Amino acid sequence: MKIGLFFGSFNPIHVGHLIIANHFVEHTDLDKVWFVVTPHNPHKNKSSLLNNYDRLDLVHKACEDYENIEVSDFEFKLPQPNYTVNSLIHLTEKNPNYEFSLIMGEDNLNTFHKWKNYATILKNHSIYCYPRVNKIKNENSFKDHPKVSFINAPIIELSSSFIRKSIAEDKNVLPMLHPKVWKLIDEMNFYR
Repeated sequence: MKIGLFFGSFNPIHVGHLIIANHFVEHTDLDKVWFVVTPHNPHKNKSSLLNNYDRLDLVHKACEDYENIEVSDFEFKLPQPNYTVNSLIHLTEKNPNYEFSLIMGEDNLNTFHKWKNYATILKNHSIYCYPRVNKIKNENSFKDHPKVSFINAPIIELSSSFIRKSIAEDKNVLPMLHPKVWKLIDEMNFYR
């Protein structure tokens, strides 16, 4: 089985994440997409994150209606900060019959050479890349790599940080979130 891993803080998960994940399940050779909720991305300030289990609960709520999109918290049990190379080694050992690929935006691929042991990741795993609107246009050094596939997915210009800021300013964010996600955020007073 081919699994696409969509790593992220999902702080909070929004419709853009769901559109991308669904596109990869429906329009590539991936059998499933797993949202991997990351407790501590080494490139992000942990203090700005909602509690791990609250973010996980929001992702579960968002994915309930999608048969081939699943949620994983396996990184919660790994040493922090979470480095993708370590997560992939762990997953591959635990699931030897699965083929794991990474799903990432073009912006992340542009900085992929800065990731810990990026060459090891590319040696053992494919990368499925979706387009992003780049403020800085630069030539991607991985664009011709045989393990990197560029997928013509919808370009979604929506960020969790924008949603958090909007909630704090008491703006209507309902169109940007799955209704069950917004209901829980509203009930729990998250991001206010």
